[in-house]
Amino acid sequence: MGTLAVTAEDSAAVPPEIVFDQFGRVGEGGWLFGAACDRVALGSVVTLRAPIGGGPPVDILGRISGLRRPRLISITHDQPWRGRIRLRFAPVPAGTRIRLDAELDEQGLGWLLRRRGYPVPLYPASGPRIGLLTSRSGTGSFFAAAAGNVATLAVEEINAEGGIEGGPVELLHADDATDPGTGVIEALRLARAGCRTIFLMTTSATYDAVAAALAGQDVLVVLTNMNEGGGESRLRVRLGERPATQLTRAAGPLMRTVGGRRWFLAGNDYVWPRAVNSVARSVLPPSGAVLVGERYAPLGARDFTPLIEDIAASDADIVLNTFVGADSAAFERQSHAMGLRDRTVSLGPAMDEATLERIGADASNGIYGVAGYFQHLQTDRNGTLLERYRSRFGRWAPPLSSLSESAFEAIVVWAIAARRARSTEPGRVADEIWRGRFELPRGTITAGGDQQQLHLASARTPPSRRCPTGEPPGRRRRLGEPGSPPAGHVAGGRNAGDQSGQLSKSTTRRTST
Repeated sequence: MGTLAVTAEDSAAVPPEIVFDQFGRVGEGGWLFGAACDRVALGSVVTLRAPIGGGPPVDILGRISGLRRPRLISITHDQPWRGRIRLRFAPVPAGTRIRLDAELDEQGLGWLLRRRGYPVPLYPASGPRIGLLTSRSGTGSFFAAAAGNVATLAVEEINAEGGIEGGPVELLHADDATDPGTGVIEALRLARAGCRTIFLMTTSATYDAVAAALAGQDVLVVLTNMNEGGGESRLRVRLGERPATQLTRAAGPLMRTVGGRRWFLAGNDYVWPRAVNSVARSVLPPSGAVLVGERYAPLGARDFTPLIEDIAASDADIVLNTFVGADSAAFERQSHAMGLRDRTVSLGPAMDEATLERIGADASNGIYGVAGYFQHLQTDRNGTLLERYRSRFGRWAPPLSSLSESAFEAIVVWAIAARRARSTEPGRVADEIWRGRFELPRGTITAGGDQQQLHLASARTPPSRRCPTGEPPGRRRRLGEPGSPPAGHVAGGRNAGDQSGQLSKSTTRRTST
């Protein structure tokens, strides 16, 4: 199947030059299909609410891939499906006619039909089927941006090596919309379609709901990304980093870098943030930290003023940010706008490159992350992975991060285990996963998530976006400055995934059980 073209139109009572230049600006050009964009420039990230296929608008996440002022803006996107949107601006007597042309491929059409409540028929399988459940929409869509891409890459490479059990592996995609109930519906659909292993790159709330819904079914469920642990069994595997090891390894170096030890815990009001903060209350004080506050906001919140005012009043040095995806970006942007970043830094256990670029260059300085993988890791396996990823999906594909790259690694682990077991039977594959050690782009991992290296990273604005002195504003010290640990900056050229700054590796430590 090829692609379908979907169009929509709008108008403005001003010339095309003005509409073009105001595209995506909050309070000015944001009226145009709900666009949000910091700069009208190649590589800039864009959020768009496109009226596609009737019903509510679809939230599109992409980046500007083509410009012809004042006539054309092209946007290449990966969420909620891969495609391209062209915005054309034509002069008319009353001002400007704006035409939106969207591409809808087979995956996009299937997503849209399911979202509108229509059944999507499935053809017979020619080999083993596996499912990938991610947050292609909703507040978690930021950190899921590259997951579908790298999962597709993993399956293509497995099939290029002969597949599994003599047949090609087929990957079915599903979207939980960052909602556990939707996640259950989609996981059951994957199971009915013949997926005997389902990979989740979702919130812990969705994992818990799916694990319960599939109880009694012979289906292996693998959560790929960082999580708080628990809820595991023979057919329930949680890979990814654990908050206890993340915070234990990051706390000391970060406090020495910042020169302060007062922490404020802030996050979304759901399973993972509360679990992380529970761990923080146990592991941070022994590291010398002083906890000065804790507060939550609901998923989907966009105004964090009272919370930010509480943080400022607490005189905190470090904010432990356990917001998710779009909420994390909104919180950090508002913290910067209200001047909080001049007095505090932020540590996000789930802060990744995709969320960072949505925060933007101006608001990114003073943000730290701690994870088992960052795109700039200097390993041979990671270098070749990035080359293959860009070659397959192009320069405008979203950056890899610990969250999205974990989907690639989990599928590779499954394939290795299935070949060792000479079977795709869930129990036999699970047994091989539980007892195996796997060499992957981030290093060696084992089931359970504790045995892997962790890296503390700081957000760094590209030189062209820094202030005239070459250093970001504020009193913060960076890793690598006098009195702080060595920076250990990950070398390598920037790519399209680093337009708004980058998370650069600062320290490397091996976790322990």
